[in-house]
Amino acid sequence: MAMEMTATPPDSVQCPVCFKDFEASAINGHLDLCLLKGVNHSGPSTTDETEPPLKKSRISAEAVPPSPGVNNTVAASSSSSSSSSSSTPSTAVFSLFQTSRSKQSVQNEWAGSFSSKQTAVTAVNKGIKRSSPSEAEPGAAGTDHVKIQPSGSNRRTLNDLSPRTLLTIDKPLAEILRPNTLEEYFGQNKVVGQQTLFRSLLDSQEIPSMILWGPPGCGKTTLAHIIASSSKKKGTARFVTLSATSTSTNEVREVIKQAQNELRLCKRKTILFIDEIHRFNKSQQDTFLPHVECGTVTLIGATTENPSFQVNAALLSRCKVLVLEKLSVEAMVSILDRAVATLGIRVLEQESENPKDQDHSDGHMPKIFIEQKALDTIAYLCDGDARAGLNNLQLAVQAQVSSSGLDGSQEILLKEVHIKEGLQRSHILYDKAGEEHYNCISALHKSMRGSDENASLYWLGRMLEGGEDPLYVARRLVRFASEDVGMADPSALPQAVSAFQACHFIGMPECEVILAQCAVYLARAPKSVQIYKAYANVKACLRNHKGPLPPVPLHLRNAPTRLMKQLGYAKGYKYNPAFSVPVEQEYLPEELRGIDFFTWTPSDA
Repeated sequence: MAMEMTATPPDSVQCPVCFKDFEASAINGHLDLCLLKGVNHSGPSTTDETEPPLKKSRISAEAVPPSPGVNNTVAASSSSSSSSSSSTPSTAVFSLFQTSRSKQSVQNEWAGSFSSKQTAVTAVNKGIKRSSPSEAEPGAAGTDHVKIQPSGSNRRTLNDLSPRTLLTIDKPLAEILRPNTLEEYFGQNKVVGQQTLFRSLLDSQEIPSMILWGPPGCGKTTLAHIIASSSKKKGTARFVTLSATSTSTNEVREVIKQAQNELRLCKRKTILFIDEIHRFNKSQQDTFLPHVECGTVTLIGATTENPSFQVNAALLSRCKVLVLEKLSVEAMVSILDRAVATLGIRVLEQESENPKDQDHSDGHMPKIFIEQKALDTIAYLCDGDARAGLNNLQLAVQAQVSSSGLDGSQEILLKEVHIKEGLQRSHILYDKAGEEHYNCISALHKSMRGSDENASLYWLGRMLEGGEDPLYVARRLVRFASEDVGMADPSALPQAVSAFQACHFIGMPECEVILAQCAVYLARAPKSVQIYKAYANVKACLRNHKGPLPPVPLHLRNAPTRLMKQLGYAKGYKYNPAFSVPVEQEYLPEELRGIDFFTWTPSDA
């Protein structure tokens, strides 16, 4: 747009909207009229109404604060613009309009900011209400100009990317295919099904603070992103994502401070998603307590560890725990079917049904086929981990495409052997420091106690193949030999100790058969818990005894000195090897004479 630059008196002020010159006393009244009506009463309009409006820029209310000397009527504004020296001086003039600034610099500085009348109107109307809502322009007053971007970027990216790009992109396939709606979210119907409490709360946007607990790849982070997408589309809340592995307490406090301002100024809630929340220590978790309590933030934490052990009880009482299960094979099949459809890969058994519908080739990529058996292999071997399944599918496809080249006329067939080559072995969920560690060792112990040798071998294999320390398992077998076999087979303890020593000598994987032999021996051995129960009764007797414990009888004490002999130590003691018949003498304190810990119970005390 052409801008006419004329010589101006030194005491004049330039309007930042229409760039015309006015007296300092008249600029405020003219600015009100220029902003509200979009009409320049001092000359022709500088905005071409036939041109499309420029991109609106976000200007805070502080950019153009309302003048305390603003006139309230249009007539007064018009008359003040025509007067020069006769009008009374205005009140304070903003530094923006000081005549000390160069006209050209002011024009250049504000030409981009005030690129449209509507933007300028919004900036001023945030401070003073100029007209009724019916008279104001749409979005001029009381409108939140922070653009809320729905969390649908993944879906738009999928639609824009070709199969060639999807197969060669460095981004993991599990991240590219992350669902944005519950309709695309498979495998957790018990939690987010149609008739569940959480589904109704999500539909009504009443999201409570919660802890998502489940194994890796079951959909914890995806569910949080679905909540974010739903909240952003409806504008009910803002969503902030943090990871406990890389976030400091100061960053958490800053997010909470922003949430307080957002709630106070915009009346909008903040949903705070903390991934791997169990990585926060006790003091860091305590930071959330008052803010979750008063509703400043809605906390969503994701963890693979048992919240009972890893999350503070105070924080746990303020959150609902949603237990996400390991994905079933059927759910994994649905996820993989969606993936191959997106990648434009034809499933071999489905080729005869609708080959045209499955032909997503862009002419530059080779036609890719995959056996249904190969997909089933991924579904079974990924052990319910959708992330592992999708990423291994991507790895296998990329490996075959790279080895065959990108010739569009070539055909590639993915077989089961290619999938197994990428997976190498079954993906076993086992955490040596987590709950699964204790679950498996408990199952092994109870299987041997029940004399089920097959189950004993299975749980032993789950632990060893998952990476468990073989010496830990060997120590548990030594304990079992005394606790559960006991005197029913006294040779069980030497067997277990020998197994421990052998494992220490040779290590994994050679020692696995040694542990298997010992586990089967203990499972088949007769069981007796007499020793275990008798010693437990002894501990109960000691703990339940009232008053000081009874002293050791004098005849059972040694007397290495003359003084001790004079005091009666060892007096009357009968040395058993010196008698050919059993010796009758008491070995328990007088208060416990006659007690039998093999039959005694704490209630008898």
